[in-house]
Amino acid sequence: MLIDYQHVELRHSEQVVLSDISLQVEQGEFIYLLGKVGSGKSTLLKSLYAETPIHSGEAHIFNYDLKKIRRRDTPYLRRKIGIVFQDFQLLIDRNVEQNLLFVLKATGWKDKKAIDAQIQHVLNLVGMSNKGYKMPHQLSGGEQQRIVIARALLNTPEIILADEPTGNLDTNTGREVMELLYAIAQGGTAVLLATHNTQWTEQFPGRKLLFDNQHVIAQ
Repeated sequence: MLIDYQHVELRHSEQVVLSDISLQVEQGEFIYLLGKVGSGKSTLLKSLYAETPIHSGEAHIFNYDLKKIRRRDTPYLRRKIGIVFQDFQLLIDRNVEQNLLFVLKATGWKDKKAIDAQIQHVLNLVGMSNKGYKMPHQLSGGEQQRIVIARALLNTPEIILADEPTGNLDTNTGREVMELLYAIAQGGTAVLLATHNTQWTEQFPGRKLLFDNQHVIAQ
């Protein structure tokens, strides 16, 4: 089991955001986090990579106890998780390959051949193998999101967390990004995807978790 939450409560500035969360996630699952803006979807995702602390309950991810995790262990946890943001967060002064190189060096990669091979590998996975020299502003929104997914895949994560990954994209481009994330899950990487766009749940079937009134309800 990758994630095991039992009766977890999450707070923001001492205000309860989510309470009594019980959630288990297995390898290769595709899970939707559904709910209005402000319902706690992002808070739950942030708790998984130790940005939002666990207020109470039991919370484990991989072999880490999130209530007891030491600050020096947090980077090792985060290397096992790929994060896809709605707003891309690419470094605008570097091209695609340099963006990916920055992440690999920051996470301890040193061998130049291995780095070059991994960059090419993830670009191939997202269908962007010929875009490595491009600057972010030279890419469409959909292309930028593919690069963000490539970045999330660099350290071969066991879990991808995607927070409104199609929120800034038109419907057709959004569908292409969803197809890519769905294929990643079918390859064995669990994907937790926060969205308010319920049409995707019909086109790409997965487990649904509804965020409502400070609770997470399995659908």
